Amino acid sequence: MTIPKGLPLAYSYLDSPVGRLLLAGDAESLHFLSFPDGHKAFGPQPDWHRSDRPFDRAKNQLRAYFAGALKVFDLPLTLHGTAFQKRVWHRLKTIPFGETRSYGELARALEAPKASRAVGAANGANPIPIILPCHRVVGSTGALTGFGGGIGTKRFLLDFEASQGAPGERQLSMI
Repeated sequence: MTIPKGLPLAYSYLDSPVGRLLLAGDAESLHFLSFPDGHKAFGPQPDWHRSDRPFDRAKNQLRAYFAGALKVFDLPLTLHGTAFQKRVWHRLKTIPFGETRSYGELARALEAPKASRAVGAANGANPIPIILPCHRVVGSTGALTGFGGGIGTKRFLLDFEASQGAPGERQLSMI
């Protein structure tokens, strides 16, 4: 994931079952969510400032998600990425709560059947995991593949969602 330099964002933290999450954004929308661990974890950038207020809505929805009560995220998001990455990230929103898709299935859904590696790279660059549920993407055999927050976090999120009801029974969608 690329974090644009000189983007003066606010940031805050949320304690969650997967650790202390970093939220970054502005008064209008959420721009980033980072796990505390994993190869894609990052902290606040030098030009960011600490402020909890812009994140009340996001924190409440994430708490509800982890409590098993949230069915629909309704948060304004600002996505920093290429046009292809944004297509992939928007497609992640269509994967139902408690279900998974393979990289190849996502590529075919994007009408780019030979782009499973590019889909994987875009998935790995997702700036707002959980809300854009990249944890629901697995290898073609169902194997858990790399995850920016660590494989343990991915396994936790998948197991958590599976414990909330039958696949497809609850659907996570966004605006």
